[in-house]
Amino acid sequence: MAKKADLLKEAKKLKLKVTEKNTIAEIEAAIKGVETTSKNTGIAPEEVVETVTQDAKEDKPAAKAGKRSDKAQKQTEEKIEKEARKEAGDTTPQSEESESNTKRGPKPVTRSLIERRGKSFRSKAEKVEVGKSYSLAEALALAVETNPAKFDASVEVHVRLGVDPRQADQNIRATVSLPHGTGKKIRVAVFAPESEHAAAKKAGADIVGDEEFLKQLDTAKLDFDTLITSPQYMPRLGKYARLLGPKGLMPNPKAGTVTTNVTKAVTEAKAGRVEYRVDKQAIIHLSIGKVSFGADKLVDNAKVFFDSLNAHRPASLKGSYVRTTNISTTMGPGIKVENVVN
Repeated sequence: MAKKADLLKEAKKLKLKVTEKNTIAEIEAAIKGVETTSKNTGIAPEEVVETVTQDAKEDKPAAKAGKRSDKAQKQTEEKIEKEARKEAGDTTPQSEESESNTKRGPKPVTRSLIERRGKSFRSKAEKVEVGKSYSLAEALALAVETNPAKFDASVEVHVRLGVDPRQADQNIRATVSLPHGTGKKIRVAVFAPESEHAAAKKAGADIVGDEEFLKQLDTAKLDFDTLITSPQYMPRLGKYARLLGPKGLMPNPKAGTVTTNVTKAVTEAKAGRVEYRVDKQAIIHLSIGKVSFGADKLVDNAKVFFDSLNAHRPASLKGSYVRTTNISTTMGPGIKVENVVN
Protein backbone atom coordinates (compact mmCIF):
# COMPACT_ATOMS: atom_id res chain seq x y z
CA MET A 1 0.00 0.00 0.00
CA ALA A 2 2.94 2.27 0.63
CA LYS A 3 4.03 1.83 -2.93
CA LYS A 4 0.56 2.65 -4.22
CA ALA A 5 0.43 5.80 -2.06
CA ASP A 6 3.73 6.98 -3.49
CA LEU A 7 2.52 6.30 -7.03
CA LEU A 8 -0.67 8.31 -6.37
CA LYS A 9 1.40 11.25 -5.11
CA GLU A 10 3.52 11.15 -8.25
CA ALA A 11 0.41 10.88 -10.45
CA LYS A 12 -1.12 13.85 -8.61
CA LYS A 13 1.95 15.96 -9.41
CA LEU A 14 1.52 15.03 -13.08
CA LYS A 15 -2.21 15.83 -12.81
CA LEU A 16 -3.23 12.36 -13.93
CA LYS A 17 -6.82 11.31 -13.38
CA VAL A 18 -6.19 8.19 -11.33
CA THR A 19 -7.64 7.17 -7.96
CA GLU A 20 -7.21 4.47 -5.34
CA LYS A 21 -9.62 2.32 -7.32
CA ASN A 22 -6.98 1.94 -10.02
CA THR A 23 -4.47 -0.87 -9.61
CA ILE A 24 -0.77 -0.31 -9.10
CA ALA A 25 -0.09 -1.61 -12.61
CA GLU A 26 -2.54 0.90 -14.15
CA ILE A 27 -1.02 3.81 -12.23
CA GLU A 28 2.53 2.76 -13.20
CA ALA A 29 1.47 2.41 -16.85
CA ALA A 30 -0.05 5.92 -16.86
CA ILE A 31 3.04 7.47 -15.31
CA LYS A 32 5.36 5.52 -17.64
CA GLY A 33 3.34 6.60 -20.68
CA VAL A 34 3.67 10.29 -19.74
CA GLU A 35 7.40 9.99 -19.07
CA THR A 36 8.00 8.16 -22.38
CA THR A 37 6.08 10.80 -24.34
CA SER A 38 7.99 13.52 -22.53
CA LYS A 39 11.37 12.01 -23.46
CA ASN A 40 10.43 11.53 -27.10
CA THR A 41 8.93 15.01 -27.60
CA GLY A 42 11.03 17.03 -25.18
CA ILE A 43 7.90 18.45 -23.53
CA ALA A 44 7.42 18.67 -19.78
CA PRO A 45 5.27 15.86 -18.32
CA GLU A 46 2.64 18.35 -17.05
CA GLU A 47 2.21 19.85 -20.52
CA VAL A 48 1.91 16.39 -22.05
CA VAL A 49 -0.99 15.61 -19.68
CA GLU A 50 -2.81 18.90 -20.58
CA THR A 51 -2.38 18.22 -24.34
CA VAL A 52 -3.70 14.69 -24.08
CA THR A 53 -6.65 15.83 -21.95
CA GLN A 54 -7.57 18.59 -24.44
CA ASP A 55 -7.35 16.18 -27.38
CA ALA A 56 -9.55 13.72 -25.53
CA LYS A 57 -12.16 16.42 -24.98
CA GLU A 58 -12.15 17.41 -28.65
CA ASP A 59 -12.32 13.82 -29.89
CA LYS A 60 -15.07 12.85 -27.47
CA PRO A 61 -18.38 12.36 -29.40
CA ALA A 62 -21.35 14.55 -28.43
CA ALA A 63 -24.35 13.08 -26.66
CA LYS A 64 -27.64 12.61 -28.48
CA ALA A 65 -29.51 14.73 -25.92
CA GLY A 66 -28.92 16.67 -22.73
CA LYS A 67 -26.35 19.25 -21.72
CA ARG A 68 -23.52 17.58 -23.75
CA SER A 69 -25.41 17.40 -27.05
CA ASP A 70 -24.43 19.49 -30.06
CA LYS A 71 -27.62 21.53 -29.78
CA ALA A 72 -27.12 22.31 -26.10
CA GLN A 73 -23.46 23.25 -26.59
CA LYS A 74 -24.39 25.51 -29.51
CA GLN A 75 -27.12 27.24 -27.47
CA THR A 76 -24.69 27.78 -24.60
CA GLU A 77 -22.11 29.33 -26.94
CA GLU A 78 -24.78 31.62 -28.47
CA LYS A 79 -25.95 32.66 -25.00
CA ILE A 80 -22.40 33.50 -23.91
CA GLU A 81 -21.87 35.48 -27.12
CA LYS A 82 -25.18 37.34 -26.65
CA GLU A 83 -24.32 38.30 -23.06
CA ALA A 84 -20.92 39.54 -24.21
CA ARG A 85 -22.52 41.74 -26.91
CA LYS A 86 -25.06 43.00 -24.38
CA GLU A 87 -22.34 44.08 -21.97
CA ALA A 88 -20.46 45.75 -24.80
CA GLY A 89 -23.60 47.62 -25.88
CA ASP A 90 -23.62 46.08 -29.36
CA THR A 91 -27.22 46.10 -30.72
CA THR A 92 -26.48 45.54 -34.41
CA PRO A 93 -28.51 42.73 -36.08
CA GLN A 94 -26.64 39.42 -36.31
CA SER A 95 -28.56 37.82 -39.20
CA GLU A 96 -30.21 38.78 -42.49
CA GLU A 97 -33.65 37.92 -41.08
CA SER A 98 -33.31 40.23 -38.10
CA GLU A 99 -31.92 42.95 -40.33
CA SER A 100 -34.96 42.78 -42.59
CA ASN A 101 -37.25 43.10 -39.57
CA THR A 102 -35.62 46.41 -38.60
CA LYS A 103 -36.63 47.97 -41.90
CA ARG A 104 -40.04 49.44 -41.03
CA GLY A 105 -42.38 51.71 -42.87
CA PRO A 106 -43.45 55.21 -41.88
CA LYS A 107 -44.80 55.78 -38.38
CA PRO A 108 -48.58 55.20 -38.28
CA VAL A 109 -50.70 58.31 -37.84
CA THR A 110 -52.95 58.20 -34.76
CA ARG A 111 -56.37 59.57 -35.55
CA SER A 112 -58.34 61.62 -33.05
CA LEU A 113 -61.50 60.25 -31.43
CA ILE A 114 -63.78 62.34 -33.63
CA GLU A 115 -62.05 61.03 -36.78
CA ARG A 116 -62.76 57.45 -35.72
CA ARG A 117 -66.50 58.12 -35.62
CA GLY A 118 -68.93 57.58 -38.49
CA LYS A 119 -69.81 60.23 -41.04
CA SER A 120 -73.26 60.80 -39.57
CA PHE A 121 -71.90 61.43 -36.09
CA ARG A 122 -69.18 63.76 -37.34
CA SER A 123 -71.62 65.83 -39.37
CA LYS A 124 -73.84 66.27 -36.28
CA ALA A 125 -70.93 66.90 -33.89
CA GLU A 126 -69.76 69.83 -36.03
CA LYS A 127 -72.81 71.77 -34.81
CA VAL A 128 -71.59 71.56 -31.18
CA GLU A 129 -69.02 74.24 -30.38
CA VAL A 130 -66.11 72.75 -28.44
CA GLY A 131 -65.56 74.27 -25.00
CA LYS A 132 -68.77 76.29 -25.02
CA SER A 133 -71.33 75.97 -22.20
CA TYR A 134 -74.92 76.23 -23.45
CA SER A 135 -78.01 77.20 -21.52
CA LEU A 136 -80.41 74.38 -20.62
CA ALA A 137 -82.93 75.29 -23.33
CA GLU A 138 -80.21 75.72 -25.99
CA ALA A 139 -78.55 72.42 -25.03
CA LEU A 140 -81.79 70.43 -25.25
CA ALA A 141 -82.72 72.00 -28.58
CA LEU A 142 -79.24 71.20 -29.88
CA ALA A 143 -79.46 67.63 -28.56
CA VAL A 144 -82.65 67.07 -30.57
CA GLU A 145 -80.98 68.55 -33.63
CA THR A 146 -77.75 66.51 -33.32
CA ASN A 147 -79.34 63.08 -32.86
CA PRO A 148 -77.56 60.81 -35.41
CA ALA A 149 -79.67 57.70 -34.70
CA LYS A 150 -82.47 56.63 -37.01
CA PHE A 151 -84.64 55.56 -34.06
CA ASP A 152 -86.35 57.68 -31.40
CA ALA A 153 -83.35 58.08 -29.10
CA SER A 154 -83.48 58.94 -25.40
CA VAL A 155 -82.24 62.30 -24.15
CA GLU A 156 -79.97 61.84 -21.14
CA VAL A 157 -78.70 64.16 -18.42
CA HIS A 158 -75.32 63.45 -16.81
CA VAL A 159 -74.56 65.46 -13.67
CA ARG A 160 -71.27 65.22 -11.78
CA LEU A 161 -71.73 66.19 -8.14
CA GLY A 162 -69.29 67.34 -5.49
CA VAL A 163 -70.52 64.77 -2.96
CA ASP A 164 -68.80 61.74 -1.46
CA PRO A 165 -71.03 58.70 -2.15
CA ARG A 166 -69.29 56.77 0.66
CA GLN A 167 -70.90 59.10 3.21
CA ALA A 168 -74.41 57.97 4.12
CA ASP A 169 -75.84 61.51 4.20
CA GLN A 170 -74.28 62.35 0.81
CA ASN A 171 -75.40 59.22 -1.04
CA ILE A 172 -78.06 60.95 -3.14
CA ARG A 173 -81.05 58.78 -3.99
CA ALA A 174 -84.56 60.04 -4.77
CA THR A 175 -87.48 59.86 -7.16
CA VAL A 176 -89.07 62.50 -9.35
CA SER A 177 -92.27 62.51 -11.41
CA LEU A 178 -91.54 63.94 -14.83
CA PRO A 179 -94.53 65.93 -16.17
CA HIS A 180 -94.27 64.42 -19.65
CA GLY A 181 -92.94 61.00 -18.63
CA THR A 182 -89.88 59.27 -20.08
CA GLY A 183 -91.44 57.95 -23.27
CA LYS A 184 -90.91 54.38 -22.13
CA LYS A 185 -93.63 51.89 -21.29
CA ILE A 186 -93.13 50.96 -17.63
CA ARG A 187 -94.28 47.51 -16.53
CA VAL A 188 -95.38 47.70 -12.89
CA ALA A 189 -95.74 44.70 -10.58
CA VAL A 190 -97.59 44.89 -7.24
CA PHE A 191 -96.98 42.52 -4.34
CA ALA A 192 -99.64 43.38 -1.77
CA PRO A 193 -102.62 41.92 0.14
CA GLU A 194 -105.53 40.63 -1.90
CA SER A 195 -107.72 43.49 -0.71
CA GLU A 196 -105.62 45.96 -2.75
CA HIS A 197 -105.38 43.91 -5.95
CA ALA A 198 -108.45 45.35 -7.64
CA ALA A 199 -107.47 48.99 -6.98
CA ALA A 200 -103.90 48.38 -8.17
CA LYS A 201 -105.15 46.71 -11.33
CA LYS A 202 -107.47 49.64 -12.00
CA ALA A 203 -104.57 52.10 -11.51
CA GLY A 204 -102.69 50.37 -14.32
CA ALA A 205 -100.55 47.67 -12.66
CA ASP A 206 -99.44 45.00 -15.14
CA ILE A 207 -98.83 42.23 -12.59
CA VAL A 208 -100.73 41.90 -9.32
CA GLY A 209 -100.30 38.97 -6.98
CA ASP A 210 -99.65 37.46 -3.60
CA GLU A 211 -98.59 33.81 -3.31
CA GLU A 212 -98.66 33.36 -7.08
CA PHE A 213 -96.24 36.27 -7.46
CA LEU A 214 -93.75 34.57 -5.10
CA LYS A 215 -93.96 31.40 -7.19
CA GLN A 216 -93.07 33.54 -10.21
CA LEU A 217 -89.99 34.88 -8.39
CA ASP A 218 -88.98 31.29 -7.51
CA THR A 219 -88.59 30.64 -11.24
CA ALA A 220 -86.50 33.87 -11.61
CA LYS A 221 -89.08 35.26 -14.02
CA LEU A 222 -88.81 39.07 -13.94
CA ASP A 223 -91.07 40.52 -16.61
CA PHE A 224 -91.53 43.91 -14.92
CA ASP A 225 -89.59 47.18 -14.56
CA THR A 226 -90.84 48.36 -11.14
CA LEU A 227 -91.95 46.38 -8.11
CA ILE A 228 -94.27 48.04 -5.56
CA THR A 229 -95.13 46.44 -2.24
CA SER A 230 -96.66 47.29 1.12
CA PRO A 231 -94.52 47.50 4.31
CA GLN A 232 -96.01 44.33 5.89
CA TYR A 233 -95.09 42.28 2.80
CA MET A 234 -91.51 43.53 2.62
CA PRO A 235 -90.02 40.81 4.91
CA ARG A 236 -91.33 38.11 2.57
CA LEU A 237 -89.14 39.51 -0.23
CA GLY A 238 -85.99 39.16 1.88
CA LYS A 239 -84.94 35.82 0.41
CA TYR A 240 -85.22 37.27 -3.12
CA ALA A 241 -82.84 40.16 -2.42
CA ARG A 242 -80.01 38.54 -4.40
CA LEU A 243 -82.32 38.17 -7.38
CA LEU A 244 -83.95 41.61 -7.29
CA GLY A 245 -81.13 43.75 -5.83
CA PRO A 246 -78.52 43.55 -8.67
CA LYS A 247 -81.24 44.41 -11.21
CA GLY A 248 -82.44 47.43 -9.21
CA LEU A 249 -85.88 45.93 -8.66
CA MET A 250 -85.79 45.55 -4.88
CA PRO A 251 -88.47 47.83 -3.34
CA ASN A 252 -87.14 50.71 -1.25
CA PRO A 253 -88.92 53.40 0.81
CA LYS A 254 -86.60 56.09 -0.60
CA ALA A 255 -87.65 55.13 -4.10
CA GLY A 256 -91.32 55.22 -3.16
CA THR A 257 -91.82 51.55 -3.97
CA VAL A 258 -92.57 50.56 -0.34
CA THR A 259 -95.74 52.39 0.59
CA THR A 260 -99.08 52.00 2.29
CA ASN A 261 -100.82 53.73 -0.63
CA VAL A 262 -100.13 51.20 -3.38
CA THR A 263 -102.66 52.70 -5.79
CA LYS A 264 -101.00 56.13 -5.74
CA ALA A 265 -97.55 54.56 -6.23
CA VAL A 266 -98.77 52.64 -9.29
CA THR A 267 -100.33 55.79 -10.78
CA GLU A 268 -97.11 57.77 -10.31
CA ALA A 269 -94.95 54.99 -11.74
CA LYS A 270 -97.12 54.79 -14.84
CA ALA A 271 -97.22 58.59 -15.19
CA GLY A 272 -93.44 58.91 -15.40
CA ARG A 273 -91.94 58.72 -11.94
CA VAL A 274 -88.26 57.82 -12.20
CA GLU A 275 -85.60 57.07 -9.64
CA TYR A 276 -82.13 58.59 -9.78
CA ARG A 277 -79.10 57.93 -7.60
CA VAL A 278 -75.44 58.87 -7.52
CA ASP A 279 -72.94 56.20 -8.58
CA LYS A 280 -69.46 55.47 -7.19
CA GLN A 281 -67.95 58.25 -9.31
CA ALA A 282 -70.45 60.79 -7.86
CA ILE A 283 -72.33 61.05 -11.19
CA ILE A 284 -76.08 60.89 -11.80
CA HIS A 285 -77.29 59.53 -15.16
CA LEU A 286 -80.97 60.01 -16.00
CA SER A 287 -83.12 59.78 -19.12
CA ILE A 288 -85.58 62.69 -19.23
CA GLY A 289 -87.49 61.80 -22.38
CA LYS A 290 -87.27 61.04 -26.09
CA VAL A 291 -86.13 63.11 -29.05
CA SER A 292 -89.69 63.03 -30.37
CA PHE A 293 -90.84 65.03 -27.31
CA GLY A 294 -89.38 68.22 -28.73
CA ALA A 295 -87.29 70.82 -26.90
CA ASP A 296 -90.16 72.38 -24.89
CA LYS A 297 -91.30 69.16 -23.19
CA LEU A 298 -87.70 68.15 -22.52
CA VAL A 299 -87.04 71.51 -20.85
CA ASP A 300 -90.05 70.97 -18.56
CA ASN A 301 -88.82 67.51 -17.56
CA ALA A 302 -85.26 68.75 -17.02
CA LYS A 303 -86.35 71.65 -14.80
CA VAL A 304 -88.41 69.33 -12.58
CA PHE A 305 -85.40 67.01 -12.25
CA PHE A 306 -83.00 69.82 -11.34
CA ASP A 307 -85.49 71.21 -8.79
CA SER A 308 -85.66 67.77 -7.16
CA LEU A 309 -81.87 67.44 -7.24
CA ASN A 310 -81.42 70.84 -5.59
CA ALA A 311 -83.96 69.92 -2.89
CA HIS A 312 -81.82 66.90 -1.91
CA ARG A 313 -78.60 68.85 -1.40
CA PRO A 314 -76.86 67.41 1.72
CA ALA A 315 -76.64 69.79 4.67
CA SER A 316 -73.11 68.60 5.49
CA LEU A 317 -71.75 69.36 2.02
CA LYS A 318 -69.06 72.02 1.77
CA GLY A 319 -68.24 73.53 -1.60
CA SER A 320 -70.08 73.29 -4.90
CA TYR A 321 -72.93 70.82 -5.17
CA VAL A 322 -73.12 70.42 -8.96
CA ARG A 323 -69.77 70.56 -10.74
CA THR A 324 -70.54 69.76 -14.37
CA THR A 325 -73.64 68.98 -16.41
CA ASN A 326 -73.79 67.38 -19.84
CA ILE A 327 -76.68 66.45 -22.10
CA SER A 328 -76.60 63.94 -24.94
CA THR A 329 -78.81 61.59 -26.91
CA THR A 330 -78.28 57.83 -26.91
CA MET A 331 -75.70 57.90 -29.70
CA GLY A 332 -75.16 61.64 -30.08
CA PRO A 333 -72.35 64.00 -29.03
CA GLY A 334 -72.13 65.42 -25.53
CA ILE A 335 -73.22 69.01 -24.95
CA LYS A 336 -71.86 70.98 -22.00
CA VAL A 337 -74.52 72.86 -20.01
CA GLU A 338 -74.23 75.88 -17.75
CA ASN A 339 -74.58 75.13 -14.04
CA VAL A 340 -78.35 75.04 -13.52
CA VAL A 341 -78.49 74.30 -9.78
CA ASN A 342 -75.74 76.59 -8.50
